[in-house]
Amino acid sequence: MARVFATGAMALVAVFLVWTFRTDIEAWLRPGSADRFAGCRSAQVSGAGDIGGPFTLVNAEGRTVSDADVITEPTLIYFGYTSCPDVCPVDAARNAAAVDILEEMGISATPVFITVDPARDTPEVVGEFAASMHPKMIGLTGSAEQVQAASQAYRTFSDLHDSDGQDYLVDHQSFTYLVLPGQGFVEYFRSEVSADEMATATACFVEAAGSV
Repeated sequence: MARVFATGAMALVAVFLVWTFRTDIEAWLRPGSADRFAGCRSAQVSGAGDIGGPFTLVNAEGRTVSDADVITEPTLIYFGYTSCPDVCPVDAARNAAAVDILEEMGISATPVFITVDPARDTPEVVGEFAASMHPKMIGLTGSAEQVQAASQAYRTFSDLHDSDGQDYLVDHQSFTYLVLPGQGFVEYFRSEVSADEMATATACFVEAAGSV
């Protein structure tokens, strides 16, 4: 009788272990199940873990800074240039407005503007542009190599038109990247996303990260 009971108990344990293992595997295989930010995402980001990373650039004071110096709280990073006639100032202003909305929600965030035109955007120029957008906005430039490395890290691109003179355009990707300290890149926002939508999404990521 004891043997039958023991055998039955072992069978139940085996069934439980198989069920648990299957449940864990199914959860692991389920898209987004291991992603704590899955409920916040609006964009499907392929290879998100490969976006972002270390960079070294120059701030408005002419001081060399790293990503660790810049990304000390939820950060909205935008790549553009100060001579941009249309999308850059609009996107930068939208990012600044999102930061103000987040502040009203009790969340401190930093907008960052990284130039893709270091030849014209000196530390002073990019600093003045950033300050005109928001008191907290950080303007960054650097050598052509430094800017290219940061751009490549975020998988963005830029293409200078004929730059023989000083009046030229730069084609570039107009995404804003949300980066969280300790988490890295978590989301990007297209130009059509409103300041309210950006702030709401950012708050969701911050809460999911346990930062509030």
